[in-house]
Amino acid sequence: MNVLVINAGSSSLKYQLMDPDTGVVTAKGLCERIGIDGRLTHKVIATGKKVEKDIPMPTHKEAIESVMKILVDPEDGVIKSVREIDAVGHRVLHGGDKFVKSCVVDEACKQAIHDCIPLGPLHNPANLMGIEACEKAMPGTPQVAVFDTAFHMTMPPKAYRYAIPTKYYTEDHLRRYGFHGTSHRFVSKRCIELMGKKPEDLKIIVCHLGNGSSLSAIKDGKCQDTSMGLSPLAGVPMGTRAGDIDTCVAQYMMNKDHLTADECLTILNKKSGVLALSGVSSDFRDIDAGAAKGDENCRLALDKFAYEVKKYIGAYTTVLGGLDCLVFTAGVGENSAAMRASICEGLEYLGIKLDPEKNKVRGEEAVISAADSKVTVWVIPTNEELMIAQDTASLVR
Repeated sequence: MNVLVINAGSSSLKYQLMDPDTGVVTAKGLCERIGIDGRLTHKVIATGKKVEKDIPMPTHKEAIESVMKILVDPEDGVIKSVREIDAVGHRVLHGGDKFVKSCVVDEACKQAIHDCIPLGPLHNPANLMGIEACEKAMPGTPQVAVFDTAFHMTMPPKAYRYAIPTKYYTEDHLRRYGFHGTSHRFVSKRCIELMGKKPEDLKIIVCHLGNGSSLSAIKDGKCQDTSMGLSPLAGVPMGTRAGDIDTCVAQYMMNKDHLTADECLTILNKKSGVLALSGVSSDFRDIDAGAAKGDENCRLALDKFAYEVKKYIGAYTTVLGGLDCLVFTAGVGENSAAMRASICEGLEYLGIKLDPEKNKVRGEEAVISAADSKVTVWVIPTNEELMIAQDTASLVR
């Protein structure tokens, strides 16, 4: 079976063509600068061939058409006909409280995605454009929407409700939603498989750490709490996001510098986080390099990040009533042994103890906890595209 996985952004579109049963990817690529001048980067996995083309892409429609064209290209393609694509799986950022799982796209589904635009104003319009562009390019081919928020919909009210006037919840649906849900679901599911146990036998904390970071507390295979909130701005500090702050900080910034709410949010989303603390970069590799050279601001950024992640691990262990597995995933979580060690340092009282040699692993599945650690600590690379493909396959078969 061939499933095309689409992740449409406001001016970009990522794609992968894969077999959901084996996880084998035959081609993947990126359309970028949509609405400007348009550029396509296409990779054939089997041969390692990389193709780069400047193609006019005024809208997502032209981007999808470019993807279809190169997938069947006699020289650079991997299939002979678009009809060989059995289904398309779309990453959709926000499903609000309407979706607790993925769904086959129909008019009602599209309307619900549209209704969630106030909750996901930057992503949902682009996600919807990607769906509609695929419908036009591949009429009759099943489309599936996989929601970034769906996995977290099992949270109890005490975790997702905000202590604000009830009308904002009942009328405007303001609550904790959480994000990276497809990653958290894939990684926790894989952890359960690797442990060889039933979901109800494990209490798991997943640390999805990268330029965007979030943690989730998982019990019985279901999310009990997660660090991001109404938007991806909440939680631990990230590459450019501030994470949790006192709301009055935003008020002070707005009053002092005469900022609008949108201008203030731009600062908190795009000019804060470890970028602001380090003064160097939002890339943890650059910050690591700066800290190694003695830059105190870079060291502060790394220490602050580890400290905040550690606080969430402690809190979620309490929420779960204990901990069986701690899992690191995503760019930083999978690749930075130093950050994993820094986060786990001092958590021996929770039963978390790393093995320094095992912790040297990068980007592969591995147990990195010591033999006498009461909590099994894992590195499990995430694969959101495979999760989307598997959901898509299960729904259309």
